[in-house]
Amino acid sequence: MKYHLPFSRPGQVVGLLGGSFDPPHAGHVHISREALRRFGLDQVWWLVTPGNPLKEKGPAPLSDRIAACQALLTHPRMAVSDFEAQAGTRYTAESLTAIQIARPEIRFVWLMGADNLAQFDHWKGWETILQRVPVGVLARPGQRISARMSKAARIYAPFRIKGRESLRLGRSDAPAWCFVNVPMRHISSTELRQAGNWS
Repeated sequence: MKYHLPFSRPGQVVGLLGGSFDPPHAGHVHISREALRRFGLDQVWWLVTPGNPLKEKGPAPLSDRIAACQALLTHPRMAVSDFEAQAGTRYTAESLTAIQIARPEIRFVWLMGADNLAQFDHWKGWETILQRVPVGVLARPGQRISARMSKAARIYAPFRIKGRESLRLGRSDAPAWCFVNVPMRHISSTELRQAGNWS
């Protein structure tokens, strides 16, 4: 099946930041910039999910969230995609399989905040994710210790790349993961919704 995806060149390393982006904010841009710099990435793509299986309440309409992401992203090496809606995948593990089949010439890296690593073992097919692509973890407020002590971090400790060697991640074969501390941005989509700054 032919998908509409951002432009890329064979051999490039592309970081994938998945989420509902409900709404997107400066914190998402911040960790994307840090990921480009720290993990040796050529691009970062935001994969805007139709819905998050771990959340009871559905997000704002996908078209609204895509438009908001595109308005926020001005970096030439960052792009927005609705790939999961195109592919009909619901879980990250399924999406990664589909996108690797669609773009086999690209090296993908899954990006996540440390808060996601802390509960990563609750994701469907989480071990499949770690076996398919390198994973870059960016520290966020309040989640450093719980992330480092998480089940996923303990089981995959032998495959961890040290933070000072983080530029290796993009060219490493899975399983490989790296945890880096980045300057904090105390902002969240939940706070923006609660403040009434999002439809």
